[in-house]
Amino acid sequence: MPGGFTAFLEWTVLGPVLFSLISAGTTLLGGVTAAHLTRGKELVMALAAGLMLGVVFFDLIPEALELTGGAWHGVPEAMPAVAAGFFTFHLLERLLGAHPGHERGYAVHSHSVRRLGLLAGGGLVFHSLLDGFGIGTAFQVSGGLGLSVAVAVIAHDFADGFNAFTLPSAYGNERKRAFHVLYADAAAPVVGAGLAIFLTVPPETAGLYLGYFAGVLLYLATAEVLPQAHSRRRGLALLATGTAMGAMWLIVGFAEHSN
Repeated sequence: MPGGFTAFLEWTVLGPVLFSLISAGTTLLGGVTAAHLTRGKELVMALAAGLMLGVVFFDLIPEALELTGGAWHGVPEAMPAVAAGFFTFHLLERLLGAHPGHERGYAVHSHSVRRLGLLAGGGLVFHSLLDGFGIGTAFQVSGGLGLSVAVAVIAHDFADGFNAFTLPSAYGNERKRAFHVLYADAAAPVVGAGLAIFLTVPPETAGLYLGYFAGVLLYLATAEVLPQAHSRRRGLALLATGTAMGAMWLIVGFAEHSN
């Protein structure tokens, strides 16, 4: 029993630390990749849009539906949260007169435009915090479950890092601030894994948040990032978006099969 307890303790403490650090490294790799693709901005945006849509449809919404489970007036609880996230960001942009990529036409609101980009990046950071929290919680149940959850998180962290740098940049933030968001996104899983030792988040609450954030990403991808991506070289941009979505489908599918 002591030996078994020691092994369990090693997994519940060392396992989350190890895999959250790997998660941080993968996130940084995705962000650095986005930062160094200086040519072909439209293709970078097309890839980012595809990754965002893939995360929304194949990861966030299914996870939100699974965690909530219930229904409001015949509609799964997660879906009103998705609609609320979509509408909230749309309303914010309309109130602020903000459109990324067109800051010259909205010079009075340029500061507000950049803040929206940082707000969107903050959502990614919080999502990564929940990812790390999930790793830590899973390892407290069993080493096998912890490994499965860690694989699922690490599998899409490259996309998270890519978007964590791209979104603030798309809203006019300088590279320094975009890197700050990226660093926060990379650190978030480590912090989340540590918090899992002390805190417990009700599954339904986490599910509603994931649904809300899915709506925010859906708006950003369709209303802001895709129009910029398809402004030139539309054929290549369309191919890049579809390829990125397909890649996320494969990544999420691989992670689910490993569970």
